[in-house]
Amino acid sequence: MINTLYRLVSSKLLEIDYEELDLDDQTVLVRPTYLSICKADQRYYQGAREPEILKEKLPMALIHEGIGEVVFDGTGTFQPDDVVVMIPNTPTEKEEIIGENYLSTSKFRSSGFDGYLQDYVTFTPDRLVKIEGEVNPLVASFAELISVGVHSIQRLDQFSHQRRNVLGVWGDGTVGYITALLLKIFYPQARVLVFGKNQDKMSYFTFADGTYLVPEVPPDLRVDHAFECVGGQKSQLAIEQIIEYIQPEGTISLLGVSEYPVPINTRMVLEKGLRIYGSSRSSREDFEKTIEILEKHPEVTDYLENLIVAVFRIRTINDIHQAFEKDYQLNFGKTVLIWDK
Repeated sequence: MINTLYRLVSSKLLEIDYEELDLDDQTVLVRPTYLSICKADQRYYQGAREPEILKEKLPMALIHEGIGEVVFDGTGTFQPDDVVVMIPNTPTEKEEIIGENYLSTSKFRSSGFDGYLQDYVTFTPDRLVKIEGEVNPLVASFAELISVGVHSIQRLDQFSHQRRNVLGVWGDGTVGYITALLLKIFYPQARVLVFGKNQDKMSYFTFADGTYLVPEVPPDLRVDHAFECVGGQKSQLAIEQIIEYIQPEGTISLLGVSEYPVPINTRMVLEKGLRIYGSSRSSREDFEKTIEILEKHPEVTDYLENLIVAVFRIRTINDIHQAFEKDYQLNFGKTVLIWDK
């Protein structure tokens, strides 16, 4: 069958392309229904990556967050019209030690590999997770981003000691919001504190046990472990403050993405015996846990609905442009595309 793709060829320039899809007994065909724009997609769309990277990656269909409906399954795993979360990470090998999301050989959609801005997408069944219960599709559209938070928190169990009385989240943006909310599910007995710079955004964190503007943190406050969700050059100041307020032998999770190197006070890292680990993307297990949380904890979905600040019904390329331009103006929250193509 012939498939239609909507590929970014240069900054803010989308073109329609066509390709033939081969359907066989190893293929699941999915029609995307709800998609969400990620900051990484936005950087490609705005041309805010290094020219050599853009030259290497483009042309490419954007979007790696989304859900869809099964149209055809040659493997017999799913039924037509099953609603599934689409997993963008696509490993090409199995490794006993290294996770699929950290293998250099894995491909990732909308990063040198066509994403979901197309009429149909083919998968192997292991790259799909069925949604069984009642989950708001607008929230499910950014399950991939939620799974990244799930991944980082589950890695805390691997790398940290067991004292988790006070957990700190630095960053008052979308990633910080999701991470802090998930911490309340994973560690209900812990106090979750959020540190940010924007009082308006901090007002959304009503589920947290405390919020602090970073210039006004009490000098005697301490956290057992911390999550850095700031990213960019500002992550330097966040990491610096985390190192100051974290207890000795605490663990720091880095989630913020920066295009440039960020200095870290290694003297105090050594003096306090800190552990620092990075988390990027997620695996199938993280997606399964994410859907389980959304199905079993409706209060989480209620809070996540607060992140949805723009919804666009997409029927034309111009609709895609309008959605990306609106999303670019946001400093908090998610833009969701209802994919009517």
